[in-house]
Amino acid sequence: MSGGPAGSGGGAGAAGSGGGAGSDPDAVGSGAGSEASGGEPGAASGARSSDGDRIDVAGLGFETRAIHGGTGADPSTGAVNTPVYLSSTFRQEAVGVHRGYEYARSGNPSRASLEANLAVLEGAEWGLAFASGLAAEDAVLRLLAPGDHLVLPNDAYGGTYRLATRVHGPAGLLIDAVDLVDPAGLEAVMRPMTKMVWVETPTNPLLRVIDIEAVAAVAHRHGALLVVDNTFATPWIQLPLTMGADIVVHSTTKYLGGHSDVVGGFALTRSPELADRLRFLQNSTGAVPGPLDCYLVQRGLKSLAVRMERHCVNAAIIVEMLKGHPAVGNVLYPSLPGHPGGAVARRQMRAFGGMVSFTLAAGEPAAVEVCARTRIFTLAESLGAVESLIEHPGRMTHASVAGSTNEVPADLVRLSVGLETAEDLVADLRQALDGLG
Repeated sequence: MSGGPAGSGGGAGAAGSGGGAGSDPDAVGSGAGSEASGGEPGAASGARSSDGDRIDVAGLGFETRAIHGGTGADPSTGAVNTPVYLSSTFRQEAVGVHRGYEYARSGNPSRASLEANLAVLEGAEWGLAFASGLAAEDAVLRLLAPGDHLVLPNDAYGGTYRLATRVHGPAGLLIDAVDLVDPAGLEAVMRPMTKMVWVETPTNPLLRVIDIEAVAAVAHRHGALLVVDNTFATPWIQLPLTMGADIVVHSTTKYLGGHSDVVGGFALTRSPELADRLRFLQNSTGAVPGPLDCYLVQRGLKSLAVRMERHCVNAAIIVEMLKGHPAVGNVLYPSLPGHPGGAVARRQMRAFGGMVSFTLAAGEPAAVEVCARTRIFTLAESLGAVESLIEHPGRMTHASVAGSTNEVPADLVRLSVGLETAEDLVADLRQALDGLG
C-alpha cells in the first residue's frame, strides 16, 4: 500500500516540512546531520562518498539504506561495524582543537553513527538519540513554554500522557486530549496559544490510524508544530516527515532495537532551527544513550525490514483466528473493515503492523486470565521485539491514565506479535481462550 501525495509544511511558526514521496520509504534517500551521506533524494547512486568509507545511498532501497545509510567502515581500522567507543572524553590536540568530539555527553562516534543511520531511514536531515523514548519526548515538549497549548490524542501511550499532564502540565503547559481520527475534532480545540499537536499512528493501544497530512494541514494553518510518534509503524511502514510532520519521535527500545535488550529514544527533523534547539536540550539535560546502547539499536536497524515483514504477516494470521473465536469481543487492527482510520491506513501505510488488540466478551476478568494463560506469548510490558508479548494495558502500560480522558477499556488485551512460527502463536492464543473459566 503506497502513500498519497506528500504533505506540505507551512504556517507561521511551523518548521519547513513536507516534500518527499508519501509513505513509500524506498523513495527517500536523504542524508543526516554531521554524518550526512550526501546525494539528492531519488537519485540513483551506490558509489562511495568522497571520504571513501561511506556508500552514497540516495535512491537505493530501504534494506540497503538500513545497512549502509549514513555510516561506513571505521576509518582507522576498516571495521565494517561502527565500534563501541567506550570513552567519556577525547584528547584535544590543542586547547579547543579536537576531532569533533570532546565529551561523551555532547557527542560520541557510536551515537553519531546511529543518529545518521536512522535519519537516513526516516528521510530526516537531523537525528538525535536519547536515553529512552520518554527522554526524547521530554526534550520535544521542552520546546514549549508555560502558557502554550498542546493537543494530544485521547488514546495516547500512558507514559506520554503522564509526562505531559503531570510533569509539564504543573509547569504551565495547557493540554487537551481529543479524538484525532477526525481532523474536525482537532480544529475545534485549536487556540491562538496552540503551539504543538502530538500524534501517534497507529495509536497505543487502540491502534486507531490518524491522517497525518490532514492533521498537519490543521496544525500548520494555526502556526503549530506537528509531532508524530512513529514507534508502532517504524520508517519501514510510513514516513511522517514526508506527510507534513515537523518532528518524529521513537522509542528505539521497540521495533528499531527489536531484541528487548536496550532502552532508547530518538527525535528527528528536517528543520535546522528545531535540530539546533533539540541538540541544545539533548546536551544540556544529558539524557543521552551510552555507546553500547547506540550500537545495539543500530544493529537492530539493519534487520528492521525483514523483521517488520514477519511481524506484519504473523499479526494478520492471528487477527484471522481472533475474529472467529467466540470468547473474543472485538478485534482491533487497521486492516479490518470499519476500523477507525482504516481507509487512511491503506493510503498512508505500507503494511498494517505487528500490534494487535482485542477485547474479551466476558469482560476484564477474562482479559486478565487470558494474559496469564499463554505459554509462548510472554506476559510483559514493552513491544516490538522478536519474541511475542501479551499484556493488560489497563493494569500495566496504561495504568497511569485510569480515570482520565485516555483511560483504556478494562476488557482490552494488547499483543505484540513476534517472529515465532505463526501456527505456534495461533495455537497458544487459542488454548488460552479455549480454557477461560
